[in-house]
Amino acid sequence: MAEERHAPAAGDPRARRRGQGELEAQVLAVLQRAPGPATAGWVQERLDGGLAYTTVMTILSRLHAKKAVSRTRSGRSYLWQAASDAAGLAALRMRRMLDGEPDRDAVLASFVTALLPHDEELLRTLLDSAALDGPLDGTAGGGSLDGASAVAFTPADPAAANRES
Repeated sequence: MAEERHAPAAGDPRARRRGQGELEAQVLAVLQRAPGPATAGWVQERLDGGLAYTTVMTILSRLHAKKAVSRTRSGRSYLWQAASDAAGLAALRMRRMLDGEPDRDAVLASFVTALLPHDEELLRTLLDSAALDGPLDGTAGGGSLDGASAVAFTPADPAAANRES
């Protein structure tokens, strides 16, 4: 007779499905706390939920493809290091979403009109700061606001500045 499969029990860590990007953010957080470059096994040991080594390797590889982590060869394996934080990863996802839309102007206009007043003020401050600091990509007019360029901004929120460093 075939063995029956049951859904995980309520207390089982596998019972809850993780949100999109949640594991990536957890892996990045572990790498940021690392004293230096770390192995996938080291990362696996520090993650909650008893993830399989292959799952951790998949997450690290995806983060590497997104340029959120860097890796260097160490024998037959890699040493991994965070190249971005959770905010940088979220910004990358936002940029990729925008890049996939045919009418960027409409998407950006809709995004800006839906911002909360504080978020709109912060965005204005960041854009003004970028304009004063000069081109970010070598072009006139301030350049683009993607990837590592965004790190050059000085956040209006002093607490955010502390999180960036």
